[in-house]
Amino acid sequence: MESESTSTAGGPSTGEIRPWSEDPLTARARRVWTSGDFLPIARSFAPGAEEFIARLGIRAGEAVLDVACGTGNLAIPAAKAGARVIGVDIAPNLIAEAQHEARTAGVAVDFEVGDAESLPYLDGQFDTTITMFGAMFAFRPAKAAAELLRVTRPGGRIAMANWTAEGFVGQMLRAHVAVVPPPSGVPSSLEWGKEAVVEARFGAEARSVVSVRRTIELSFPFGPAAVTELFATCYGPTVTTLQATDPEGASRLRDSLTRLFAENNIADNGRTTVVSEYLDVQVVVD
Repeated sequence: MESESTSTAGGPSTGEIRPWSEDPLTARARRVWTSGDFLPIARSFAPGAEEFIARLGIRAGEAVLDVACGTGNLAIPAAKAGARVIGVDIAPNLIAEAQHEARTAGVAVDFEVGDAESLPYLDGQFDTTITMFGAMFAFRPAKAAAELLRVTRPGGRIAMANWTAEGFVGQMLRAHVAVVPPPSGVPSSLEWGKEAVVEARFGAEARSVVSVRRTIELSFPFGPAAVTELFATCYGPTVTTLQATDPEGASRLRDSLTRLFAENNIADNGRTTVVSEYLDVQVVVD
């Protein structure tokens, strides 16, 4: 992709930026991710997020963008590694929590509100663009893929972590759409967990696309039924699904989630730990 700027500095972009679209799908995405306090769930897999960053071998001074950054699970360890990091998310409440988490960790990260489908940054601005269980939820994946490619410099890299349909979280997400279907015409977010789909979405503008299936643990200090209630109040997709269905559907979803957590729990002593598969995607931009 041709760059509008030779700069790859991480920091507030300069010059012309793309506007944040306010169309119905964007508004819906914002409603989903502002409907709960995601922080307790983000903390459940924070060690795996740190491992994801460690594998990248980020260099001091590297310009890094964390897309759909949530509460900073990737952005903060990237900053600890010495990168100049921007984190962007569609949910203002998550950005506020990420800012607090970064201050607590003693690192400087520029957290900004923005849309993964229309990123407010220059072409080729970043050396590395990262996203963990984030950009995969954009309702228009072709736009999200194009934006990840656009803001990453030629020779730079995109690193994604995407839930697979076969893994624990994939099963959990399928339980949600069994109760409330996604918007008409919107492909499943779990398509991002398929190697062939990732190759098709990036391949034409990538020097290389390598996908590896890995696992990550989600750990909670209480039992499966309590984890279900945590998701019912803190995880945007669960909160909005429960709001959109009737009492029978809500009961069915809660029962499905508790059963999944109980059947896959590898912890004891009243705790819950589940292991979920994801697709680790590494793209070198052409």
